[in-house]
Amino acid sequence: MKSKLMNSPMMYAFGMLAMMIPSQAFSTFYSYYYVEKLGLGIGLATLARTIFLIWDAVNQPLFGYWSDRTKTKYGRRRPWLFGAIPLFMLAYIMVFSPPAGVSEMGLFTWFLIALIFYEAVATVIWVNYGALFPELFKGDRLRTKASAVQQGYQIVAILIGTSLTPFLFGAMGFGNMAIVYAIVFAVLMLVFLRFVKEDEEAVGAPQPKLREAFKETLKNKPFWLVNIANSFAQTVNGLLSATIPFYAKYVLKIPEDQNTILLASVFVSVIPLVGVWYWLLRKIDPVKGWRWSFVAYALSVIPLGFGTNLASGIAAGVIVGFGLAGFLVSPPMVNSRIIDQDALKTGSRREGVYTAVSGFIVRSSGLISALAFLIVGVIFGYESGDNPGPDPESTFRYLISAVPLILLIISIVISLFVKIERKPEHES
Repeated sequence: MKSKLMNSPMMYAFGMLAMMIPSQAFSTFYSYYYVEKLGLGIGLATLARTIFLIWDAVNQPLFGYWSDRTKTKYGRRRPWLFGAIPLFMLAYIMVFSPPAGVSEMGLFTWFLIALIFYEAVATVIWVNYGALFPELFKGDRLRTKASAVQQGYQIVAILIGTSLTPFLFGAMGFGNMAIVYAIVFAVLMLVFLRFVKEDEEAVGAPQPKLREAFKETLKNKPFWLVNIANSFAQTVNGLLSATIPFYAKYVLKIPEDQNTILLASVFVSVIPLVGVWYWLLRKIDPVKGWRWSFVAYALSVIPLGFGTNLASGIAAGVIVGFGLAGFLVSPPMVNSRIIDQDALKTGSRREGVYTAVSGFIVRSSGLISALAFLIVGVIFGYESGDNPGPDPESTFRYLISAVPLILLIISIVISLFVKIERKPEHES
């Protein structure tokens, strides 16, 4: 039994489950918590995200490079993942446990420090987890299956992280909620690591020095186009998650305890739709499937702009699920093909560097999301929960539909310029 589970798509996906449950709760509710509940100004919240992005620009590529060059009897990625577990738990609890009674500037300082710490540890985990995918799974068919299983687990995690979170912080507060999620993360991550064994050949492969490693990565045009397109779509993921609590309050005008129903409508629908995209991507070239996922996602966000109550919000959420499912399944397959072609050209497996740089590009979506939030808030006069301005309904109606549509149109246009040759080894 153990041999069948070792390096299987199912056990690899446990890592996604471990990371996404707390991460989804974080991305959905941290802005709501600090801005709406604690009264941190939206300008200061945006400033904190900007400072983090500068820090992230330095640490993400370096973590990837160091991971590629790590050589131990336990592998390249697993030691990093084991070491990050207790640090992630500490950082996560810190984000949701600010000291009581501090000034707005004191709250901003805590938020900034906690965010930098949390994101640095999360970077280590995401880089090393993502770098394992192209190493463990070879060929388009296996990668399609592995990606579909992985994203199925991700949707379950998103559902838990969004739908269960309001119940938890309502019953025990944000600090205790964070402790619960930190423990769940550690247990699931240890299960994942128990059933992952790295490729010894990849661990022993020669690695270029820092300058050469990044030079090859930075001049790879398809890599840049793919990940810039992904970053705009990822912005939509983050924007939808962060905006839904505000959308529920100001647009749909439903009580806070019904947030769970609204969030579940989006993510429950994604689970079977991941299977639909798995079937589609097996029939067509993954690059074409990736491109079509942007089109589906763009069309699916439009109905959100017309929501007026819980029922219409649920219907719009189910429609969004189809586009979201396609975008979740297709990017790992496209990036894996880029890494394979680089390995053929250079003779080294540099999943860590590629995953790290890719992660930085895509994670820059957090800044795009924060800027969109700030700009739309300024236009309509929204500052915080203490001062929502004269028209908070329009603020969040535009943020959840019009802005995502614009961002996804940009992704579609960029994707049209991506050309990646399909080689025989991708057929297996």
